[in-house]
Amino acid sequence: MSELLDANIDLLFYAGGDGTTRDIVAALEQDERTDLPLVGVPTGVKMHSGCFAATPRAAAEVLAAWLAGDLMLASTEVMDLDEEAYREGEWKVRMYAEVQTPSSPRWMQGAKMRVAAAEEEEVLEGLAAHIGELATENEGLLIIWGSGGTLREIAKNLGMQTTLLGIDASRDGVLVGRDLNEDGLLELLDGNESAGVLLLLSPMGGQGFLIGRGNLQLSPEVLSAVGVDNILGVATPGKLAILSELRIDSGDSVLDADIRERRYLRVLQGYRTTRLIKVAE
Repeated sequence: MSELLDANIDLLFYAGGDGTTRDIVAALEQDERTDLPLVGVPTGVKMHSGCFAATPRAAAEVLAAWLAGDLMLASTEVMDLDEEAYREGEWKVRMYAEVQTPSSPRWMQGAKMRVAAAEEEEVLEGLAAHIGELATENEGLLIIWGSGGTLREIAKNLGMQTTLLGIDASRDGVLVGRDLNEDGLLELLDGNESAGVLLLLSPMGGQGFLIGRGNLQLSPEVLSAVGVDNILGVATPGKLAILSELRIDSGDSVLDADIRERRYLRVLQGYRTTRLIKVAE
């Protein structure tokens, strides 16, 4: 960092996650260069800060537009998530610092938001009832549970204790896998065609990522084995209220293009209530 700052760079373009961002901010504060704009290429698992581009390709677009003089600078937040509290089911995020970044709502992700609604408990019960009925009506259906508090609460309503940050699986109301990695998921999916599969994913609040970001176990191979038609988004109306579109970043450009060509994905928002949400280009 000191060599880069000594070279009087105009913008820092880096790859990493929130930990990398905090280290950079600390170095900037030490050298009194907190005015230096940042653009992060998302390559970590934990990315809550607003200085990250939505995807690596988006980061390149932002950089090109900024170099061409087409973007103004804006202040955004560097966020810090308490992972220990999060594993216990508590969302505890604090603002670590403010930094400058090119202003581009289309390409930059913005800081994550925790969405809560007064009626959320009732909505979660309805979501659980809907998914429970799907499991009952489709005997042997393999349900893969994505990460996040929404899906964890739904599973709890169905009598299952899923992990908060991991990927789990159930069949006929019983967990058949917890905190699964890619190999574990592929093993469950192998030979499961006749019984059917349903992948439940909850979009990240504020950012709208349905695939990618925190779901690294859901590799392109796993997603292909599941099938795009068997992916169901799950979100409360409160969360959907701040989402205009869903973002996809599987790591496979062909798979991402296939999903984007569909233009819309299904999102369950209540008991027997599904919305079609636009997929971001």
